Amino acid sequence: MEVKARAPGKIILAGEHAVVHGSTAVAASVDLYTTASVRLPSSSDENDIVKLQLKDLELEFSWPVSRVREALGVFVGAISSPTTCPAECLKSIASLVEDQNIPEAKIGLASGVAAFLWLCSSILGFVPVEVAITSELPLGSGLGSSAAFCVALSAALLALSGSVNVDREHHGWMIYKEDELDLLNKWAFEGEKIIHGKPSGIDNTVSTYGGMIKFRSGNLTLIKSNMALKMLITNTKVGRNTKALVAGVSERAIRHPDAMKSVFNAVNSISNELSILIQSPIHDEVSLTENEEKLAELMEMNQGLLQCMGVSHASIETVLRTSLKYKLISKLTGAGGGGCVLTLLPNLLSGKVVDEVIAELESCGFECFIAGIGGKGVEISFSDLS
Repeated sequence: MEVKARAPGKIILAGEHAVVHGSTAVAASVDLYTTASVRLPSSSDENDIVKLQLKDLELEFSWPVSRVREALGVFVGAISSPTTCPAECLKSIASLVEDQNIPEAKIGLASGVAAFLWLCSSILGFVPVEVAITSELPLGSGLGSSAAFCVALSAALLALSGSVNVDREHHGWMIYKEDELDLLNKWAFEGEKIIHGKPSGIDNTVSTYGGMIKFRSGNLTLIKSNMALKMLITNTKVGRNTKALVAGVSERAIRHPDAMKSVFNAVNSISNELSILIQSPIHDEVSLTENEEKLAELMEMNQGLLQCMGVSHASIETVLRTSLKYKLISKLTGAGGGGCVLTLLPNLLSGKVVDEVIAELESCGFECFIAGIGGKGVEISFSDLS
């Protein structure tokens, strides 16, 4: 039996950075997926190993099951109770990861490999297993690639473990039952903690449930969109230090407390208005176009405020100018300082214009994706390998 699970990435529609200072933010799933394929080797296979393949990066890691059991056996608990990996266990996992001699250029993957070992051992136990990962999401660009990895992996492992009820006779992609998504989301969050230390939980929640989420001060609310949104996502390929950018905004808030308080309050208003807008009923093409124009204005205002916070970048400004030539509105998504930029593509926009915008952006060395926003969350499928 092989189980495949795919989980979407995420974008921040409004409120990044300001959310750290108490404002509301809105996040949404994006239909670019990470897929985890998990299978238990047959008893005739002699390889008693735990194997992880990162197909897109052409990397493969493997450990004898006995070695993993020896390192992690005393730390693993019940599947039904997602637990945080203890500090002592993290040290044991680190030694397992070091065994793999990850190339220096790819050392950033080490935390993801560590999350894999914890989730695999905790959910499936100490058994031979083969996991293959593929992804449409660029790494480290603010589109929630690590969360999608943790969600897809957790979903496939839970389904294969038999600890959740799924229809194994069904063909094609299926969704988890609502009450089981909570367990899946909690496990994925534990993986995110290993990768990021103190994640907000936003990325894995969006990836698990799909749709859109409104969040403020740690409170997450699922919201239903009535707008079929489509975005052009431009990856500037400019790396950035998220912690440094967040710290920079905080330092500016200390230097200019009154001005920055007004900026954060304005972002809060934009996020709240945006969440109301996307939930409002659409009666016809006219009302759809009107709502798209309002959304574009809110995105434009939010981008202006992000520039006030000091988190824009020359590469982001290039995308803004280029899209504006075609009367399209863009904003950065995530930490800024590079990363990805969203451009709203109205439903009535001609494909010819979209092609021209993409061609011009790609001539700058950027990478472009067209993606639907606010769609399904994690999905699974089964295939019998016998």
